[in-house]
Amino acid sequence: MRHLKAGRRLGLGSAHRDAMINNLVTSLMQHGRIRTTQARAKELRKVADRIITLSKRIPLSSLEGLEGEELRVARANRVHAIRMARRWITDRDVLQKIFSDYSERFLTRPGGYTRILKLGSRPGDQASMVLIELVEPYVAPQPEPAAPEADVTASA
Repeated sequence: MRHLKAGRRLGLGSAHRDAMINNLVTSLMQHGRIRTTQARAKELRKVADRIITLSKRIPLSSLEGLEGEELRVARANRVHAIRMARRWITDRDVLQKIFSDYSERFLTRPGGYTRILKLGSRPGDQASMVLIELVEPYVAPQPEPAAPEADVTASA
């Protein structure tokens, strides 16, 4: 019986499966979307959503305005969340991106940070392929256009 053995085995040993999930989640967080099989994407979604939730625990903006003991505890909790996420993320730049950009981007969203779109079958083995992506694509804030000033040379 398979009691308490949740998750797909994906035809791999445990170490190989863990390494593959680590690489998939790092690539997803780095690029915002990746193409993979449906079974892998469903396993990846669990880890990716958990990592984004970790990053939202103590966002960097929440440290402003704290002083003394509260600031020390908040920083310690943030460091703990970063260390927890490092279990899955293999690149430090991606980890920094998660805890700065993604934590602010998904701050008001209660969950469901990924979307799986079916693409069809892979020609070689008919595996169902999907595109897994982060919802709410990042849009860089645009600077406010300057108000046109009156032409002073024309009136003189």
